Amino acid sequence: MLNWLSIETRTLHAEMMERLAVREAQRNICSLAGTFTTKTINGTEYVYFLHSSPGGTRRNICVGKRTETLDQLLHQHKLGRAEEAGDPIGIRELSLQLKAGRVATADHAIARIIRELADGSVFHAGGVLVGTQSFACIGNILGVIWDRTTLGTQDIDIAADKNLCIAIPDISADVPKILESLNMGFFPVPTLNRKHPSTSFSIRKSPVRVDMLTPMHKNNTEPVRISRFNAAAAPLRFLDYLIEDPIPGAVINGDAIAVRIPQPIRYALHKLIVSQERDVTAGAKKNKDLWQAHQILEYFKSERPLDIIPAWDDLIARGSGWQKKASRGLTEMEDIFGRLDVVKL
Repeated sequence: MLNWLSIETRTLHAEMMERLAVREAQRNICSLAGTFTTKTINGTEYVYFLHSSPGGTRRNICVGKRTETLDQLLHQHKLGRAEEAGDPIGIRELSLQLKAGRVATADHAIARIIRELADGSVFHAGGVLVGTQSFACIGNILGVIWDRTTLGTQDIDIAADKNLCIAIPDISADVPKILESLNMGFFPVPTLNRKHPSTSFSIRKSPVRVDMLTPMHKNNTEPVRISRFNAAAAPLRFLDYLIEDPIPGAVINGDAIAVRIPQPIRYALHKLIVSQERDVTAGAKKNKDLWQAHQILEYFKSERPLDIIPAWDDLIARGSGWQKKASRGLTEMEDIFGRLDVVKL
């Protein structure tokens, strides 16, 4: 049986998502956390921007020679930062209310990393938050409290296609530098083939890990460099279905962080396939895949049954391999967690 958030909490979450969209649309010079200073060099006055990352690293960036236009920009930044510090549209207040209402929240370390990735334009540049972190966001959007056994993970998975949609502006995000700026001790995890670039970043003596993923094309298993992220990503089969047409989501931890996540129904059906990709040593992860899929599909059967068949038809139309794995995953899921009869095999 589904465990629902209260109607009041679901309404608050919808309101928070609307306000978060407004805040993202209004990002400007005032959104920059830092201070402007001036320095005189050889008789010429220059403007610098001093920025401190969440890890305490300080960067002093030269903006250019001081001009009347820059002075106006500095004044605008000073006034705007004072206004933003007061939480003018109440997102932080709503986030605290949502936490009290039992929404899924990220722990401090995970939220800190995702915030820096978001501020570094990873999601604006086409990155999609996948894996269990996005599953938590999906539950909040659907208004459901997931079984806590399907939420516990310290992995942050970022997926992106190598080629960016032409409709998206030319935005870049330097993932290694973003992680380094956190001063949390991130290092690139060596691959089995030392000639290949790393696709994962980890912290010594910590389970926290950031993985870069991309859809596999032409059965190429070698890491794929994504230039706009200055990083390589591990190619995975079936990932293109998951990250097609992502939706806005929010990671909550005292505030809300705007991210992009997979469509919920695609997440569930993709998990059926992923479960069949696990080897015999990954039984716990396979059960977690199927349990996450079951919870989402139970929601859709109850609330939005007409959304299931088009998503299923899209998946199985991609080839016999897709259909066989998805069908086996569905059968196995229902054998373990109960029949849903969402599609006819």
